[in-house]
Amino acid sequence: MKLGVFVFLLHVINVVFSDEIATEDGVLILNKENFKSAVSDNEFILVEFYAPWCGHCKALTPEYAKAAKQLAEQSSPIKLAKVDATEEQDLAEEFGVRGYPTLKFFRKGSPSEYSGGRQADDIVSWLLKKTGPPAKELSSVDEAKEFIEANKVAVIGFFKDQSTEEAKAFLGVAAAIDDIPFGISADDGVSSEYEAASDSIVLFKKFDEGKVVYEGKPVEADIKKFVQSNSLPLLVEFNHDTAQKIFGGEIKSHLLLFLSKADESFEKISEAARSVAKPFKEQVLFVTIDADEEDHQRILEFFGMQKKEVPAARLIKLEEDMAKYKPDSDDLSAETIQKFVQDFLDGKLKQHLLSQDLPEDWDKEPVKVLVASNFEEVALDTEKDVLVEFYAPWCGHCKQLAPIYDKVGEHFKDNSNIVVAKMDATVNELEFTKVTSFPTLKLYKKGDNQVVEYNGPRTFEGLTKFLESGGEDGAGPDLEEEVAEDDDSAKKDEL
Repeated sequence: MKLGVFVFLLHVINVVFSDEIATEDGVLILNKENFKSAVSDNEFILVEFYAPWCGHCKALTPEYAKAAKQLAEQSSPIKLAKVDATEEQDLAEEFGVRGYPTLKFFRKGSPSEYSGGRQADDIVSWLLKKTGPPAKELSSVDEAKEFIEANKVAVIGFFKDQSTEEAKAFLGVAAAIDDIPFGISADDGVSSEYEAASDSIVLFKKFDEGKVVYEGKPVEADIKKFVQSNSLPLLVEFNHDTAQKIFGGEIKSHLLLFLSKADESFEKISEAARSVAKPFKEQVLFVTIDADEEDHQRILEFFGMQKKEVPAARLIKLEEDMAKYKPDSDDLSAETIQKFVQDFLDGKLKQHLLSQDLPEDWDKEPVKVLVASNFEEVALDTEKDVLVEFYAPWCGHCKQLAPIYDKVGEHFKDNSNIVVAKMDATVNELEFTKVTSFPTLKLYKKGDNQVVEYNGPRTFEGLTKFLESGGEDGAGPDLEEEVAEDDDSAKKDEL
């Protein structure tokens, strides 16, 4: 071999080896130098942007590796990769990484948001759904058995003719749900094995009753609700992995059981709830929340609860008003849980509104202090114009406004026609006034109590002009309905 050829081959070998991307547990390790080639050389690649110190990233690591292994065992072309965003800050900035972990799915180099779960099976299911047909063809009993056995939850449609309206509705749902695997079979042997009627849909699961048959009409919305409600256990444990399925699902009414796993009552109450959950499963989701978890303290605060109140139950309707309900009794037996949920569905319950105790000195300062119990008496006084600031103690914009607002109160303290007041909206709730951003300023006009939201500059001059003009100068839209919050307002941190 001539020397020139030998040197050329050495150069080629060096290039090949230098371009090879390192892996860790089957996951590609990417950086600024190899990122572009990785996403261009692989048609499908899921990339995790992580921080080494992030607890959620650490929890994801073993599941991510399991997912990579599963895909490799299936000889899938889909690759999993990760980027240390604290080291590769340019990449993180380029792809808009604002929290950890952030996962981006690249198809032929084009990125999109990952919206699946964080368990290995969820990751694999989401990726297979995104890169293949919505439902896997199952042409034999062995294929069907393998499909069901491989998944915690699996849905199979038994359709001989996929052009029917029923089959199209099924495939539409299969395409819309990314984190649950769907199969479809026209084989008589598969139908016989699982005693499935023609044009039927069966959900198989490794918990609760094990198998559920869809009995509704061939409507996508109904099928989707059936799948989502039956793919979760009758009693769901709230955690980082289930949060998205709980709050992002079709069922918007949730029974939340705040329990302590360390307490002996945990199993007893859990079993009581599980025993009555089945008839409600497509209307109300039953959820347990471990009050011992530090990450769950904000949820307790959201419901105005303290840990000493646990065990306790609350119902919440995840609509615009986030209506909450509290049982009359602290007893959490099967009977009381069943009655609480049924009364909620029957419309017999009154919303549970948070309220602080009324301070003795609530009216001593120029800016009056309102809580839920004295709000109507003060704010809806038809003899006066009443300006109310709805604030949150942790809100930076509210803190900036505080000295200005105090000055406004001082300015009008001797005016018998005007009241300046404030209310902590994180611990006080009103049935007909919903606050979605902080600070929110509303004028309750004398006479008819018309509500006008202030939309002007948060200055002493702006606020005084607003009050002196009777709510004309600086007014936002009339507030029989909520207006969109300003970009610089702090949004209310819900669940």
